[in-house]
Amino acid sequence: MKVKTILVSQPAPKAKQSPYFDLMDKQKVKIDFRSFIHVEGLSARDVRNQKIDFLSFTAVIFTSRNAVDNYFRLAEEMRIAIPDSMKYFCLSEAVAFYLQKYVVYRKRKIYVGTRTFDDILPLIKKHKSETYLLPCSDKVKPSMLSKLNELDLNWEKATLFKTVISDLSDLEDVFYDVLVFFSPSGIKSLFENFPSFKQNDTRIAVFGNSTVKAAEEAGLKIDIAAPSKETPSMTMALEKYIKKANK
Repeated sequence: MKVKTILVSQPAPKAKQSPYFDLMDKQKVKIDFRSFIHVEGLSARDVRNQKIDFLSFTAVIFTSRNAVDNYFRLAEEMRIAIPDSMKYFCLSEAVAFYLQKYVVYRKRKIYVGTRTFDDILPLIKKHKSETYLLPCSDKVKPSMLSKLNELDLNWEKATLFKTVISDLSDLEDVFYDVLVFFSPSGIKSLFENFPSFKQNDTRIAVFGNSTVKAAEEAGLKIDIAAPSKETPSMTMALEKYIKKANK
């Protein structure tokens, strides 16, 4: 069956030059974007209940923009002045660049990984004497926590925001040829919004092993999976499938 319409369960790209827009132009398909989940920040009271004192740490590990936003939002709400001596360990250049929204680069000690959590671990290991805070969501990966434990660090996690299922009731009578998912939470959102969802001829695209597992456990048939050596990105995986399906 041909592919004409795709729904990506994420917000629309802000950059004008997105591979999704290129895919639309090249393959003549319609791609819509809709967040199946969204993030809500916790309150200062929630953080205090975790017995977390931002000033008792000398370094912060940032794995996402949400972590950056909520760390500094809560610091402001709790009237905490983050000292200039604080060290920041960022998962990627994108996260480090986003940090500039809150701190002046030249006045801070910032350490940057290349892409994955494993990439930043050697940098953290070099500074084992620091006391680390990991701002995270309620859906933090257990593997991330175990890897920090393996380094024998003085560290704590602080749940500063949570992942919430979005209301998708307006999509009840809208059908797409392909649904694209990037997290188990997205799969969960699909079935919480539409408990009687039947896949029928809808193709399912998933990114990452945890999403594959969640889709399979939900009884979905996976038609498109990324990343792989041949298709490291979701847009590449979609394009490969569309070229074959739309011959």
